[in-house]
Amino acid sequence: MSNINIANKRVAKSDVLYHIALSEEMINSATIAILPGDPKRSEYLAKMLDTDATFLASNREYTSYLAKVANQNVIVISTGMGGPSVAICIEELAMIGVKKFIRVGTCGAIQENIEIGDLILSTASVRLDGTSYHYAPIEYPAVASFSLNTSLYRSAQTLNKKIHCGITGSSDTFFPGQDRKDNYSGYIRRHFINSLNEWRKLNVLNFEMESSALFTVCATFGLEASCLCTVLAKRTTSEYIDKSKYDEGMYNIMMIIKHSIENNFFS
Repeated sequence: MSNINIANKRVAKSDVLYHIALSEEMINSATIAILPGDPKRSEYLAKMLDTDATFLASNREYTSYLAKVANQNVIVISTGMGGPSVAICIEELAMIGVKKFIRVGTCGAIQENIEIGDLILSTASVRLDGTSYHYAPIEYPAVASFSLNTSLYRSAQTLNKKIHCGITGSSDTFFPGQDRKDNYSGYIRRHFINSLNEWRKLNVLNFEMESSALFTVCATFGLEASCLCTVLAKRTTSEYIDKSKYDEGMYNIMMIIKHSIENNFFS
C-alpha cells in the first residue's frame, strides 16, 4: 500500500524518465520489477522468465527488458552496484507505476552453515550504507515486505529449493565495509576491523551492497521490496569468490520468483 502521507508523484504516460529511460507506456502496466546489478545480466535473467522477453532501454547502469509471466508484465532492470543507483531506480520506476521490487544478485555468507550456491532471503538489513540516511534516520528499520517475502519463501519450499532467511549486512563498500583483507592497501579502518566476526555473532547471515537502501526507500514510500541472493563467497573460510554455482543459483532464484508471480504472490 502506498504511503498516504506523501504525494506519490506520477508522470505523464509518455514521459521518458531521465535515468532509467523508461515511460509508463513502455512498461505496459507492469507493477513488478526484478533488480539485478549487472546490466549484462538483464537479458539473461529476463529470458529465464520468458524466452520472448523484449529489450526496453539501456542508459547508464540501467538496462531493462520486459517479460510476461502468467499474463503479467514484469520488468527486469539492472541497477549497477550500491545504494545511490538503486534509490534512483526505485524513485523513477515508482513514478511510472511499479509497486513491487525484488533485488536479485550475489552475496558473501558469514555463517558456517551457509554454503556456496545457497540462497539467502533477507528479512531485514543492517544499514551500513549512506543512501538510506537520506530517506530516514538510523532509528528507522530497513525491513523487507512481509507479504512478498512470505510468498517467495513459500515458492522456495514448494520447489524444494534450499533457502536461508535472516538479516543481511548491507555495506556501501565491497572491501573495508565488509572487513575484507584482500583489498589493495591491506589497510582497514579500525571501525571495521573484526566487524565481520561481530556481525556473525549478532546472527547476520551475509554481506551485500544494496538491500538497506532498497528496503528503506521502499518502506518510506509504502512500496514492497525483497532481496534474494545466491552465495558466491563463504567468508568463514576464505575471501575467494567462487562463481562455479552462479548459474544454478540465479536459475533457482528466477524460478522462485516466477512461481510466486504465477501464484499471484499467493494473494
